[in-house]
Amino acid sequence: MTDPTPKWDIEWILSVLPHRYPILLVDRVLEIEPKKRIVAIKNVTINEPFFAGHFPGRPVVPGVLLIEGMAQAGGLLLLHEIPDRERKLIYFMGIEEAKFRRPVVPGDQVRYELDVLRLRSSYCKLAGKVLVDGQLCAEAVISSAMVDR
Repeated sequence: MTDPTPKWDIEWILSVLPHRYPILLVDRVLEIEPKKRIVAIKNVTINEPFFAGHFPGRPVVPGVLLIEGMAQAGGLLLLHEIPDRERKLIYFMGIEEAKFRRPVVPGDQVRYELDVLRLRSSYCKLAGKVLVDGQLCAEAVISSAMVDR
């Protein structure tokens, strides 16, 4: 019997995104509603390389990496249906209304939730949230452009 559940695991993520360790910030996708919404997770461990300096004795995920994680989840949403995605890159075009509400620390499971606000063939604007245990940690509106590699 075949499993009808989509396999949006790390192997699938690596097949879609060009990012690799130590900058890959998405571990699994939980939901995709094509051209509308994505929900993805990242398990934060003390082994993350940025914790060595941010901050010694009080490890906190840098806010810019929370925004980057949202962007990577958004990239998965945008690229997963494109047949020649290995020939495309997505670049940041803007970050608006970024707010940081609560620190993210080792042991947290980050949940990225992104909704499409505007979608064109080479441009996208997304509203994103970062949550841990249902609590809002960060939010932003991000825009990006898709270009040929």
